[in-house]
Amino acid sequence: MGLDGEMEKLQFKVRLLLDICDMNKYPFTKIVIDSELTNDEYQGVIQLLEEINTYFINQKEEGFLNFESLLIHFVGLLNTKLNPEETMHALVKEGYYPSLMEVLITAHNKRE
Repeated sequence: MGLDGEMEKLQFKVRLLLDICDMNKYPFTKIVIDSELTNDEYQGVIQLLEEINTYFINQKEEGFLNFESLLIHFVGLLNTKLNPEETMHALVKEGYYPSLMEVLITAHNKRE
């Protein structure tokens, strides 16, 4: 069996595991898997979140009330395989950066 066959086998096994796990508890992880992010792409998303969270903390300390620039930064640099709105909601459900995600979602909803 060649490399393509091995890859198909692994993808099949991952899909089976996803079906038996309660992925409602892990929506961000599910998005990462469904979007077929590589490890480097995943690490890039995590690094982006850490960077934006640092900006958020600094802006909050300086008394900023409008965080639309953080939303623009997040959307502009988020991996193109991911839907920004879906990703933000999944991150909230999975407990990643809840305060940051709350202000990003609020800023997003104001734009609609």
